[in-house]
This record gives sequence, structure tokens and C-alpha cells, in this order.
Amino acid sequence: MVKGFFTILCLGLVLGAAFLLFMPEGSASDRAARVIADENIVFVSQPVVQEVPPSPVPAATATKVGGATLPPSVDAVLRSGVLIVISKGSQQMYVFKDGDLWDSSPVSTGKPGKETPSGVFPILQKRVHHRSNIYSNAPMPHMQRLTWDGIAIHAGRLPGYAASHGCIRLPKDFARSLYQLTGKDTTTVVVVDQPLAVAGQARRMALAMPTPRPGERGHLVQRAEPRLADLGMPAADEPSFTEPQPQVAQAEPAPRETARPVTAESAEPSAAPVDLLEQTNKPVRGQTIQLAAKGSFDEAEAYWSRITTRFPELEGYQKTITPAVVRSKQYYRLRATGPDARAVCSTMKQSGADCFPVS
Repeated sequence: MVKGFFTILCLGLVLGAAFLLFMPEGSASDRAARVIADENIVFVSQPVVQEVPPSPVPAATATKVGGATLPPSVDAVLRSGVLIVISKGSQQMYVFKDGDLWDSSPVSTGKPGKETPSGVFPILQKRVHHRSNIYSNAPMPHMQRLTWDGIAIHAGRLPGYAASHGCIRLPKDFARSLYQLTGKDTTTVVVVDQPLAVAGQARRMALAMPTPRPGERGHLVQRAEPRLADLGMPAADEPSFTEPQPQVAQAEPAPRETARPVTAESAEPSAAPVDLLEQTNKPVRGQTIQLAAKGSFDEAEAYWSRITTRFPELEGYQKTITPAVVRSKQYYRLRATGPDARAVCSTMKQSGADCFPVS
């Protein structure tokens, strides 16, 4: 019996040791809580940061609707494309590439009776060498067609005012560079009547231009352009060349004397008025050439700065800016006088600039 008791005792010790050896730590409630917690454990791996490149801006694209080609929206070409803004009032072109000003240039648009149409246009066709099938087979280098009835951008003579049969003429070098820049489906051309003094005005006017609608036989029906005043922009200022009248000084009365009115004879005039065209009244020897005709005095001055940088030989010439009204429009003729001016003009023409001799 004793032997059986020891056997049972040993068996109990072995079982107890085994239980202690394999039993999880903690109480039964702890073990239950641990089991529940283990079931809710979410294993999170180290996050992998992957840089996603920005989506490319979709290119502006012309679309065909009912046989007509609608130009890309102005907003689209300012993001990705080319925007060309032409002001007939200023005879100036502004070109934007992907929203930034690329360059600007003087132009010559359609003369009275052959006015360049205003509106928003696509580029329908491009040809390096093209001749007009309307006007005596006239050459139209680097032609970019805007309409199917003969309106295009191309290189041509710039007399300083609107003189074409409806096309937009450009200097040769500028026409070549612009031709290389534009694409038929990614370029929008905006033509406006009003003068635009700076590129910022051109950009805002283009954004405000209404979209044309498709018309018959592939033509576009254009809508009226907004006024600069309606867009919160002042019209391009044109300086006045009216000679200011001298102010009559009001003399103070002498002490202890009765004040008496100052007559014209006794008044001292103020400083002599500044003549904005002082150089036009000075006799100058040499030959005279006309370089441009601008819509304002400031534009003529700015063009003089650009053209003398490009052709330093003009810096020693006498500059004149003369107001003139041509067909009810105000222009400011920029001319230069000096020795061998006509030879300089010939050199300028060979380089793509426009000028002509003035007798």
C-alpha cells in the first residue's frame, strides 16, 4: 500500500511539473485577455513612400465641329501651347509660349476696306513657301493660314501702319521664328481691334474673348470682343502733344501797398514747356528713313530702344517722333536722319527689319 502511495505521489509530481512547464504565464483571466488581444493584433509593415510624378498637362488641341476647326481654348494654350495676340489698334503682336511671353513684334494688318477680321482663330495650314492665289501670285513666306478665305500670317513689308489686303505681315526673321514655334493643333490666334499697350493687357483680353461657334462651309462665326474698360483695364494711353500753356504767376502784394491785379505784362511766365517733339524743329542734315508708325508715343520710344540695340549704327542718328492721323487713326511716326541712312535701311531690310526712305 505504501508502494502504491509513492507511485501516485510521483505521478502527481510529474504531472504538476509538466503543467508548470507548459502553462502560459499569468492567471486564467490574463491568459483569456491575451488570447483576445492576440486575435486583434494587426501587423503593420513599414510604409513604402513612392513618389508619383505629376500628370503631364494635356496639350491644347484644335477640334473639328461640323466641318469647322475650332481653336484650342485660350486657357488651354496658356498651360501648354502657343497663344498669339494681335492688336490692330497698336499694330503689334504678342506671343506667349506655355503661359510665358515669348516675344513681341510690330505687324501690318489689313488696310481700310480690307480689314483683318477680329476674333479667335486656329492655324489651319502652314507652308514655308507659299504664293497668294488671290493677289497676283504674291509671295507669302512662312505662311500660317487663319481662314479659308485668304487671311494668314506671313512675312511681308511693314510700312508702319495697316497696309495689307487682310493678312498679318511680320518681319522676315520674326515670321521664320514664329513658324518654327507654332503647331497647327496647339496654337490659338486672337485678333482684336483695340490698342494694347503691354503684354499683360494682351493676355487678359485673350482670356476674355468669347469662343467662336462653327458656321457654314467650315467658317467660324466670331463674337464681339469685350471692351478694355469692361475688363477693368484703361485704354492704351496716347500722350498729348498739345503745347502746355505757361501759367501766369500771381504776384504777392508789396508790403503796405494796396494789392493790385497782376497783368499779363507784369506776370513772369513759368519755365518753358517741354516739347516732346523738340527734335523735329531742329534742322538736320542727311537722309531720313521711317522705322515704324506706332499707336502711341511710348510705343515709338520703346521701338527705338529695341531697334538701336539691334542696329547700333542708328544710335548716332537724329530721332524724330511725329504725330500723324492716317484714315482717321492716330499714329506716331518714328524716323531717323543721318548720313547714309538709306544704306543703313537696306542693311536692315536684309536682316528682316522694315524701313523705307522719306524724302
